[in-house]
Amino acid sequence: MSATILDAQTVRTMFLAAAANLERNKAWINDLNVFPVPDGDTGTNMTLTVMSAVKEINALEDISFDTLAKAISSGSLRGARGNSGVITSQLFRGLCKEMTEHTELDKQAISAAMKRATETAYKAVMKPREGTILTVARGMSEKAEELASDPDLSIENFIRAIIEHGDITLEHTPELLPVLKQAGVVDSGGQGLMQLVKGAYQALIGEFDENAMSEHESSGAALDFAETSDMDEITFGYCTEFLVNVEKPYDEMEEYSFKQYLESIGDCVVVVSDDDIIKVHVHTNDPGLAIQKGLSYGSLSRMKIDNMREEHEEKLIREASRIAKEEKAKEAAEANVPRKPYGFVAVSPGKGLADIFRDLGADGIIEGGQTMNPSAEDVVKAVEKVNADTVYVLPNNSNIILAAEQATYLVKDKAIKVVPTKTVPQGITAMISFDENAGADENLETMTDALSTVHTGQVTYAIRDTSIDGKEIHENDIMGLGDHSALLAVGNDIEDVAKQVIASLVDDDSSVISIYYGEMITEDEAERLGCQIEAAYPDMDVEINCGGQPVYYYIISAE
Repeated sequence: MSATILDAQTVRTMFLAAAANLERNKAWINDLNVFPVPDGDTGTNMTLTVMSAVKEINALEDISFDTLAKAISSGSLRGARGNSGVITSQLFRGLCKEMTEHTELDKQAISAAMKRATETAYKAVMKPREGTILTVARGMSEKAEELASDPDLSIENFIRAIIEHGDITLEHTPELLPVLKQAGVVDSGGQGLMQLVKGAYQALIGEFDENAMSEHESSGAALDFAETSDMDEITFGYCTEFLVNVEKPYDEMEEYSFKQYLESIGDCVVVVSDDDIIKVHVHTNDPGLAIQKGLSYGSLSRMKIDNMREEHEEKLIREASRIAKEEKAKEAAEANVPRKPYGFVAVSPGKGLADIFRDLGADGIIEGGQTMNPSAEDVVKAVEKVNADTVYVLPNNSNIILAAEQATYLVKDKAIKVVPTKTVPQGITAMISFDENAGADENLETMTDALSTVHTGQVTYAIRDTSIDGKEIHENDIMGLGDHSALLAVGNDIEDVAKQVIASLVDDDSSVISIYYGEMITEDEAERLGCQIEAAYPDMDVEINCGGQPVYYYIISAE
């Protein structure tokens, strides 16, 4: 008999199934990135956002709509990463607000929850764009409202019809957003949302077994993978070593057979033969099997078996104790330092760039950027460590601004001002523009206004074939991207593309060209480019800095 209502336990299972299905498909969703650069991270951002909520769900002892809603809403907000992750968290937030008003969910309640979710997500984005995850959410919400009053429609058929309409809406996104049509892809965030809903539906119709989930999909591991420790990498727990005093025929064929056997029961296999002695080393979960096999060749000596999991755990405990002591000492030292009126937290994708921000006065650095967007919780933790009344946050990436803004709702003892820096050079300019004698809001306005004086370019490589702005791009081509992801240049040589990018950035008002070279570029290569740029633009100052950023060979600015 088809279900007519959903209880809290069913909704919990549906949420876990939704998360598992998204995790399964995150790599595919990442590949839907419009620009063929190695930073397509929509699937990863959405997955990490949802997994943060799942972690809180798994900690619940009592399952009700109230406890479930709080876990989903709070967990997803704190774990929100990237624009797609933040919008997903806002969809959950609206959904949960409606859910707490019910003791069970029928079609009308589900429809109301979807409508509230969509409205909440649209309000969270300053300038909503159609052809995105928002469009897909609204399309499904409108279909739910249309079908909710049909008395002959079961919840299963109701949700299936919503999914079918969601797929149609998703397929239509390239018609609403030209950049999608040009790249030949649907919206990645919208696809992520569809995978969530489809996963939930699988649970509803009995095609999801929480207990049978794989290691990366289970509610216990899965869905904690954002904080997986090295402990999870210890597949074989016992380091087993011994010597075999050879008493039976043992040739190269037997040695090969011995190694093959040990590899079948473990890893890190070492078998070294020297005259009548065989030295054996293997990591395995059953040392007895290795010992028994060794006995088939002769007597054993110098046997040693260590439990690596226990050793690893002890190491973690020692490390945690050391960190706790250091943090306590740091807190004690900071307690004697007067609270400052202003502080700064900057997101930095590279060590060299982090050093530059510190030199400019940044109190805290969040490691992140392309491929590794920090969560709202990461921003909160960094801000909380700054002993200041007002903390300015510099996201330095357009995909981090929304997550930074969510942090403003999570910190109560100080004001957070998010400067909407979309690139690292904008962040640097913003900090230089700060005036310690001005007020908090005045500084925010000044720093924001200064961003328009900076033109930014980035040089990276293509990960697939495509066509953008009439330019043919092939896998491994070198690309130069400008502000708003404009394609400035395509070529086969990093240096040539960098020079084309600089030519596109420089205008009559430019006086300084700054070049930050990444981890894939040597200092000599960067200096050679700098010399050529100095020769080409003799009236301008050219600065070369080690950025140490991944993904991008060069980050360049002209101002």
